[in-house]
Formats: sequence, structure tokens, C-alpha cells
Amino acid sequence: MYRPKRLAILCAGGPAPGLNSVIAASTIRACLAGVDVLGIHDGFQWIMEGDIKHVSPLTLESVSRIHFRGGSHIGISRANPTKNDKHLDNALLSLLRLNVDKLVTIGGDGSAWSAWRLAQRAGGQLRVAHVPKTIDNDIDLPPDIDTFGFQTARHVGVEVVKNLMVDAKTTHRWYIVVTQGRKAGHLALGIGKAAGATLTLIPEEFPEGPVRLDTVVDTLVGAAIKRRGYDRRDGLAVVAEGILERLAPEDLASLPDVERDQHGGLKYGEINLADILKHRMVEKLRACGLETAVIARNIGYELRCADPIPYDMEYTRDLGYCAARYLLEGGSSAMVSMQAGCFRPIPFEHLIDPESGRTRVRMVDVRSDRYRIARSYMIRLRAEDFEDAHQLARLSALAHMTPDEFRKRFNTLALDDERLNREVSLRPLSGP
Repeated sequence: MYRPKRLAILCAGGPAPGLNSVIAASTIRACLAGVDVLGIHDGFQWIMEGDIKHVSPLTLESVSRIHFRGGSHIGISRANPTKNDKHLDNALLSLLRLNVDKLVTIGGDGSAWSAWRLAQRAGGQLRVAHVPKTIDNDIDLPPDIDTFGFQTARHVGVEVVKNLMVDAKTTHRWYIVVTQGRKAGHLALGIGKAAGATLTLIPEEFPEGPVRLDTVVDTLVGAAIKRRGYDRRDGLAVVAEGILERLAPEDLASLPDVERDQHGGLKYGEINLADILKHRMVEKLRACGLETAVIARNIGYELRCADPIPYDMEYTRDLGYCAARYLLEGGSSAMVSMQAGCFRPIPFEHLIDPESGRTRVRMVDVRSDRYRIARSYMIRLRAEDFEDAHQLARLSALAHMTPDEFRKRFNTLALDDERLNREVSLRPLSGP
């Protein structure tokens, strides 16, 4: 007996504001075309085991107002079906058993890879469209296109940081705020720049191989010393957790209980980078004769399931509508994007790095005007601090060192600043 084919929707990876908007818009578009819609619960977790019980019908009535809320109406998980051929086959067979021939996946770069592998495995039996989602903003979209959820996460993160900055000034203490961002520093930079944090550290500023943990800590210590020169004992540093990916192997090995997830990424939730930086910063400042209270904060979980701001609500409704329309019109094997107000499908194969064979990750361009402006407002030791004898004498006195001792201790930071200045000078500020 003939059964009408269905469209299914699943969410994979970590949460991001706007998930429910995509779910709702895709469902409404398909229902208006007379197509039944299924919500696949908890990403690939159940269907990759051949379990088809964890599904529910999605209707106009059930999704009509979920776009206002954060979280995921159908759950989410990081289960990865590409680690095992049997799991990939199970996922495909489960969808076929459910009479699904169209699938909307919502996720990040790892989920995009899973979507592409599933589409390849299906051989035309299943059409797949992927909607790019991550508060990390690191999917390889055109430079001016954000991933959904990023703007809301930045907005909420700025509110948190703004309040902490007031507390820091009031109580004369430092805060180290570590933000999510598995590989790239977009979220940390977006929050730090908008809030006017004392400084922001992102992995992209250390491009030439592994960075030592001491270098990261010295950057914070140098900022605190320089801040004292402005008669300020307070400060707030925003640090991207992706710096962990750049740490030298010997430093990474020294951290307790380093684990990896199903996509091979570090389980950052198991590593309290903020606390590690806090304790080492306090020790190094004390060695300079400076007593400073430092508070460690991690933010990310507070941002991932926030209610989307209007920007993300509108943006994700467009993405969800276009994903369903693309599949209904016979499209497949592409990531959905909105560019200059128009739908543009990006074929999966265009997202793959030919060297690694994996989906490309979009990093912060440290040669861009955006980063140059952000860095110019930060308080951190710069090359000119070591070139000006008066400034060097002032800073070294604050650290209870001789100028030569200060130079020897922090000279690496001056060299890093000089290198970055050379790189950005190769690209003049944009303009007529």
C-alpha cells in the first residue's frame, strides 16, 4: 500500500538560539505543501542504533509559537553516525523505514559532515539539506554571513560581561571569562569587543604552531601590570576556549582528565581553562610583588539555549523555510544560506578541505580591519612599550623589576605584537 513520503527534521551538535525557529519554519512550509513532517528526537542518537521509536509528528499547531523560545523542541545530541559504517547504514535505514525521503539537519561543521555522508550513502533515496547552526560562528560561510545563534549568544554574553566589568571596577578585582568556541575566536572577540573588555585572547593570534601556556598567562599578567600604570587594579579578559587546541602538547598533557568527544574534539567542559589561567595569573603576579584577586568564569551554557533575539528569529525562519522549499523542489546535498537577502544553496563538496577531507572551519582573520580595531582598544603589552625607555622604566617599576629583567621576562610578547603588526600592515585599512 502506498504511503506518502515524509520530511524529517533533526538537530545535532550543541544547542544554539534559533533552533526552534528553523524547526517551525521548515514544518510550516512542508505542511502547507501537504507533506507530513516528523521530528527525530535527540539527533542521530536513536536512529543510528536502528531505533525508530523516538520520533513525533510535527504539525502547524504544535510548532506555531515555538520560535520565541530557546532550546530544541525535538532535543539534540552529539551522536556521530560517521564513526561507524553500521551506524551510518542504520541511520539511513531508520529514515527509510519511517517513509522519510527528505531530511533537514540542523547543526555545525561536524553535523554538516554527517549530513553529507548520509546523503552520499543514500544514493538518491534521501534528499538532505543542512542548516548551519553554531554560536561559535565558525562554519565556512561567506565572511559576512553569520551562523544562526551567534548574534543572540553575543548579545547575552555582552550583558554578562558588562555586569562583571562593573563588579570588577567596584571591587578592584580581575575576571577571566572563558567563552565557548571550539576552534575559532569569533564569539570571544564579538563579546569582548562589544563590551569593551580589557583584552580578548583568541587562538588565531597564535598562528605559528603550538603556544605555551606560560605565554597565554604572561599576556594576562602583562595587561594587569600595564593596567596598574593607569591606576586601575581591575580588569576583565575574555578568552576563547579554542586556545586549548593551540596549546603545546606538553602543556596539554599536564592538564587533568583531557577527553575527546565523538567528533574527535577536546571535551572542553572537562577542562576548566578559566580556573587554570586564574591560578597561574595570581602566582605570576604575586611573584612580581602584586596581590590581585582574580575570579574565573566560564560562559557558554548560559548562551546556547537563550531565547533568540529578533535578528536570529527572522534569520532562522528564513533558513528553515528555504531548507524545506529546497527539498520539496528536488534539491539535495547542500547547506542552506541566505546571502544579500536571497537563498543560496552551498553544495556539501564546496565545504570540504581537500587536505584534511573534513569540513572547513572559518577562523577569525587577524589581518582584518575588524580585528585590528578590536586589538587597538585592548590593554596589553606592545612592542612600543619596550622601545620607549620611559615606558619600560615605568612598567618594570610596577612589576618590581629592573628594565632588563622586565624585557627578558616579557620580550616574547613584544615579538608577538611586532609580528602581528607586520602582518596587518600588509593589508591597509579599507576605504576609498
